[in-house]
Amino acid sequence: MSIDGYDPTKFPPFAVTVDLVVLTVRPPHLQVLLVRRGESPAKGSWALPGGFVGPKQDLVDAAQFKLADKTGIEVGQAHLEQLGTFGAPKRDPRMRVVSVAHLALVADPPEPELDSAAWHRVDALSDSSLAFDHAEILAAGVERARSKLEYTTLATSFCSPEFTIAELRSVYEAAWGSALDAANFHRKVMATDGFVEATGRTESAGRGRPARTFVAGDARELHPPIVR
Repeated sequence: MSIDGYDPTKFPPFAVTVDLVVLTVRPPHLQVLLVRRGESPAKGSWALPGGFVGPKQDLVDAAQFKLADKTGIEVGQAHLEQLGTFGAPKRDPRMRVVSVAHLALVADPPEPELDSAAWHRVDALSDSSLAFDHAEILAAGVERARSKLEYTTLATSFCSPEFTIAELRSVYEAAWGSALDAANFHRKVMATDGFVEATGRTESAGRGRPARTFVAGDARELHPPIVR
C-alpha cells in the first residue's frame, strides 16, 4: 500500500539484526556461547550468534529462529527475553545496522551443532575479544542475568532436581563472579518463602556431616530478594 507524498528513497537504508547473549552456568564459571565469523567484516573474530531480521519476520520470531539455527537450542530449553537495542551509527562497517539484542539463559545446554561455535568463560574475555560492539552487548546481558538471580528463582534451574544449599550457592558464585559467605547465604535462602523445599533427605558431603537436600519451591520471584 502506497502513502501519498512518501518517498522511501529519500531516507538512507538500514538493517535490523538480532544478537543473542546465550548464557549458562557451569560452576565455577559463567559461560557464553560464541560463534567464530567466517566472513568479513571481522572475519575470524568471535561474535554473539545472531543475524539479520527478514522483511517478513517479527523480532521475536527472528530471535527464536536464530537461537535454534545458530545454537541448536530450542525455545523451550531456554529463558528468552529482549535485552536492549544497540544502534550506534558506525557499529557495523557495512551499513547502518540496529541490533535488538536478546538474552537466553539455558541450563544444561547441548554442545554446539556448528563447528564454529563454542562456549567461553565470560571472565576470560576482554573488550577486544569480540566483533563489532558485542562486548558491550555481552556486558549488558551478563548484568541482566546477574540481576535476575537476585529477584527470581532461576538459579534453581541450573541445579540438579535435588540439590544442596552449597550447590545452589555455587550457581550464584559462578554467575556473580565472587565467593559468598556460606552461613549468610543459607540464612537468606531459608528466609525466602517458596524458594526451596526440604526433601527430608541428606547426601554425603565427604568428610563432613551429610548435607540436607532440597528441591525448587513453587515461587517464581524472591521476596525478599537475594542481593549481591
